[in-house]
Amino acid sequence: MVNAKSILLNGIVKENPVLVLALGTCATIAVTTQAVNGLGMGLATMAVLVCSNVAVAALKKLIPDEVHIPCYIVIIAGFVTIVGFLLEAFAPGLYDALGVFLALIVVNCLILGRAEMFAAKRSVGEALLDGVGMGLGFTLALTAIGVIRELLGSGTVFGWQLLPQAVSPMSVFLLGPGGFFVFGCMIALVNRINVKRGLPLRNACASCPKVGFCGNAGEAGREVESCPK
Repeated sequence: MVNAKSILLNGIVKENPVLVLALGTCATIAVTTQAVNGLGMGLATMAVLVCSNVAVAALKKLIPDEVHIPCYIVIIAGFVTIVGFLLEAFAPGLYDALGVFLALIVVNCLILGRAEMFAAKRSVGEALLDGVGMGLGFTLALTAIGVIRELLGSGTVFGWQLLPQAVSPMSVFLLGPGGFFVFGCMIALVNRINVKRGLPLRNACASCPKVGFCGNAGEAGREVESCPK
């Protein structure tokens, strides 16, 4: 087995799905108006990612190559449904806050991309570690963005008032433009750190399930002119 630590840390630092590969951007901007929503979305996505990775790795020899993508989607959709039922039963407030974006985990490129590019080619143990690592990276990124947006937009973090009452929060950070501003600043910060560490800049093609069919995807950090996603 490949070094377990490197697989686990890969998704947290080197190939963070949000801040390095820029996957799941729609959900990232939509649900991170509060830190608790970012944390909840991250944990829900991690649960689906871990379960689907393990299932795909265990069943890869039984899934025909001609229909492997539809089979992966069915597996992912099944786990998303289970997670949705559990949240609706035990965390109805979070379930309502996440709304349609919970169901959209099915089409998150992170989930399908890891199933296609990693789990389908590795052992169950490695797929499990990859799911945990990528899931933790996704969760940490969404939670961090949620903390910044909630603090600047409403003066609270996880519902706790941190900014003095005399300081007026900037509600723009609870809207889309503010979300994109925080998202862009965090990506720039991570890129700056990676450059100083000598790591190459990357794009989302590395985890795209259609990377093998795209003539533009090959060089990390190069602009992709036409992506089939």
